[in-house]
Amino acid sequence: MKQAFTLALLALLAAPAAWAQTTTAPATTASLKGTGRLTGRVVDATTKKPVEYATVALLPATGTTPLTGTACDADGRFELKDLPAGSYRLQLSFVGYTTRFEPVTVTSSATEVGALTLASAAQNLAGVTVTGERPVVETKPDRLVYNADQDASNTGGTAADILRKTPLVNLDGEGNVQLRGTSNVRILINNKPSALLSGNLAEALKQIPADQIKAIEVVTAPSAKYDGEGSGGVINIVLKKNSLQGMNGSVGASGGNRNQGLNGSLNAKRGVVGVNTKLSGFRNRYPFRSSTTRTSFLPNGAVGQLNERTTSRNQGQGGYGQVELTYDPSPLHSFTISGNGNLYNNRTPQELFNQYQGEPKLDTLYSRDINRQDQSRNFDLNAGYTRTFGEKQPRREWSVLAQHTSNRSREQYRLDQFPTSELRGPIEYQEASRNLARNLETTFQTDYTQPFGEKNTLEVGAKHIRRQVSSDYTLDTLLTSEQTGFVRSPLRSNRFDYHQNVLAAYGTYNFSLGKKYAFSLGTRLERTDIQGEFQNEAGRFSNDYLNVLPNLSATRTLKKDGQTLRLSYSRRIQRPQIYFLNPYVNQVTPNSVSFGNPKLRPEMAQLAELTYGTFAEKTSFNASAFVRRTGNSIERFSDYNEELARNETTYGNLSTTTIYGVNLYGSWKPLKDWDLSSNLSGDYTNLRSALLNRPNRRASIYMNINSSLKLGKAYTLQGYGGFWTGGVELQTRYSGGLYYGLSVKKLLLAEKADITLGANNFLAPGREFRSTTTTPDFINQGIFYSYQRSFRLSFNYRFGKLEGGQRQRRTIRNDDSKGGGSGQQGGGQ
Repeated sequence: MKQAFTLALLALLAAPAAWAQTTTAPATTASLKGTGRLTGRVVDATTKKPVEYATVALLPATGTTPLTGTACDADGRFELKDLPAGSYRLQLSFVGYTTRFEPVTVTSSATEVGALTLASAAQNLAGVTVTGERPVVETKPDRLVYNADQDASNTGGTAADILRKTPLVNLDGEGNVQLRGTSNVRILINNKPSALLSGNLAEALKQIPADQIKAIEVVTAPSAKYDGEGSGGVINIVLKKNSLQGMNGSVGASGGNRNQGLNGSLNAKRGVVGVNTKLSGFRNRYPFRSSTTRTSFLPNGAVGQLNERTTSRNQGQGGYGQVELTYDPSPLHSFTISGNGNLYNNRTPQELFNQYQGEPKLDTLYSRDINRQDQSRNFDLNAGYTRTFGEKQPRREWSVLAQHTSNRSREQYRLDQFPTSELRGPIEYQEASRNLARNLETTFQTDYTQPFGEKNTLEVGAKHIRRQVSSDYTLDTLLTSEQTGFVRSPLRSNRFDYHQNVLAAYGTYNFSLGKKYAFSLGTRLERTDIQGEFQNEAGRFSNDYLNVLPNLSATRTLKKDGQTLRLSYSRRIQRPQIYFLNPYVNQVTPNSVSFGNPKLRPEMAQLAELTYGTFAEKTSFNASAFVRRTGNSIERFSDYNEELARNETTYGNLSTTTIYGVNLYGSWKPLKDWDLSSNLSGDYTNLRSALLNRPNRRASIYMNINSSLKLGKAYTLQGYGGFWTGGVELQTRYSGGLYYGLSVKKLLLAEKADITLGANNFLAPGREFRSTTTTPDFINQGIFYSYQRSFRLSFNYRFGKLEGGQRQRRTIRNDDSKGGGSGQQGGGQ
């Protein structure tokens, strides 16, 4: 852990420096004596929406030393008091915008300067290109934003590579996503659910090219406007898109030992009509090996011993495409129609060795040659209309949205079993399994925002989600000593149908008391109706429930400019997705099988969070503490089947989970061309299950650091690294890991192109992850070795010319259901 210690030391050294910088406020009005007062509002030049918490500094008519300053509130308003009469300049700035200087004249009474606009930091003005760079990580009042397009080391990678470097987010050795100690997190694409992410999430994240991702937004305490999405929060993947006038595009290619890809985009807008397109193709290779040792405690006092070893060559290929049409007949009306889809084929040849000793009639020794193939087809269709009401009512807005998503997944495998420890000799047993899963989701949504006065707003909305899920699975077996052909196994073949309807309505009132306090009071009401059925048995079931989900927050602007303190509370519901419900039994490894539980009930969670944030010109700092309590928590658990001598893993509403955590994030710009940021998180997880009469608890630490250095105008060096100490489930404890990477990017062809060389985890071929599952019947120890050393070379070329600004558009967010991970390899999607 020498590398981990070094990274931690760097983070601790950087944090005091960042803190020192952030606590140095600009000169206050204490040095100024006068009766003048200056007020105004900072808005986006294109959308006319407020630029929340923009920095406003008062400068003398000549010179650059600020006389006083402040930060705008959530409505973009600012006020400077006790000013002497005279001529000054206002300096307006915020990340992502071009700094503006505005001359003002202050009188002995109140002066209102009105709405002052800030332009996007990358626009084309009269043939002169003005460019600006956002920091790699931004701290905002309600979220952290990781600007992936500012990180050169992401070029040629995947969404999984980017999430591994995102603050507050952690990926384990198998690619499962966690947010502040929990996997109960919903991932969106452009604020919308996607069929691409509805199945095996770990595999899906490898299908999204990093070159198409603009940013990752992490929302830990979503408001009532979001679906009741569970305890963890929301991770929103923001793809690059453009609604500027003119035409532009890009093409790119990357090659390496882990993944290769081609991608391109073309965007055009003429007048009121715009078209945005994306297309990409990719191949990836992620081999691994694993081993399992299980000690079973048999009723007769004997001990059973299982040893399994697996070698896998995991290879995938596919493509992704998107088309978006926009029509803006006037500044008050906006229409959008979009569609996207992807195809993915994954082949996983495996070699398995199995030996079990303990019960003579069940003792085994064999090897298996397994050929597994997964195919998925996904598409999303979206339509939306947004109505605004002009500059006289800039915060009033109404939108109507619709979405239809489809996920179709076919999983199949075939295996040959040999009665020896090697793949040779006559075949004694064969098996063929197929699982066809479909997931259809249709959503209608409307939202309305009504302002009251200058600072208060009421937000209301309604939503209907209809889900139709099916899983049709079969298994055929052939015992060569007794059969001449494959025979259907009725006990392991069935069809499962699942229907879910969710009706929701919400209301949120945002208001201020004085200049220091801002409040948000919201409530979401959701009714859920569920119907399920097995085809080959009397297995019908139904359930319905009504939930009231309040959401409260209070924000205090502190005395020092740019500092805020926020306290929030929310109650959330999280429904299981098909990944957890699908009863399909994965028996690739017959001594360790897994399947879903169609009778799972939703989780209910309560979250309280206290957040402090501050920022200055070169630094930012964010600290938060939280407690999250989840009842009816959906947990993975294992039982030992004595009759079949196998471990059976499924899911159940088994525990009450409480997590206490703290998070520290700081960024620092020690030099003009050097950016440094670090994230340090710690949490304590306490799980208690009355049903299993079992507690489990553990403290965990997660840290990452990211640094970027520009060398002249052409070169950028990027480095990142991090570690985590592992985690805990109800019956399992698993180890952590370490990751790191370096890259160099060079701009070419008058900055229209760039070439990037990157290396990740290059000091070793791979990394070992360990887990231990303990039950009254057995102890299972697993080792998973993932080959992670990677090198890649990427090239990107940009063309075209754009003018004007971008227009914000409403999108659907379906974030109410618990997503799947990579643990249940055979589950339907």
